[in-house]
Amino acid sequence: MNRERKFRLGLLGSGKGSNFVAIADACADGKIPADVAIVLSDVAEAGILERARERKISAQHIPPGEFRTKLDETAERAYIDALQKAAVDLVVLAGFMRILKGEFLRTFAQRVVNIHPALLPAFPSLEAWKQALDYGVKVTGCTVHFVDQGVDTGAIIAQQTVPILSDDTAESLHARIQLAEHELYPTVVAGLARGEIEVRGRRVIWRKV
Repeated sequence: MNRERKFRLGLLGSGKGSNFVAIADACADGKIPADVAIVLSDVAEAGILERARERKISAQHIPPGEFRTKLDETAERAYIDALQKAAVDLVVLAGFMRILKGEFLRTFAQRVVNIHPALLPAFPSLEAWKQALDYGVKVTGCTVHFVDQGVDTGAIIAQQTVPILSDDTAESLHARIQLAEHELYPTVVAGLARGEIEVRGRRVIWRKV
């Protein structure tokens, strides 16, 4: 990456975009030394696109293609092309409900991060907060990790715990986990933008400056 220009983020999301808002606002406030260069969504009416446009950030809907849980080959190429055209240094998944594999991850090797609403490797995949509540654990949380070819299996960068209360519902627990996400994700993205985070196999070393 050319250090003479500002670090550039590309965000992918399918929903309301609350993590995007946390990251974009942290960029605007100078807490993350980066700019959000582009926001992409597989859902035309996704809230994340509207939140981006409100902030005058380039926002595009790219149809995902024929598959239900992943991008087809044509869509994958379109996402890669849009992110490369925007010259992004890091791809940040913010509620993107498509599994990324193959050429996408080869193109952006160790430059794709995701946040998961549980303490991985516990409770991967969908509705992780509900899985944790149903299992009866007393503590859950959120995990920021690099994205690899598996589902929620990439190297863990950072985690934040959230206690499960005796009167929690799936909705109340999810809401508190999201608050933790809005703290943790911008902090990790800032560390990546500053070049503080190094990957050694499955170990992630964070040397905060």
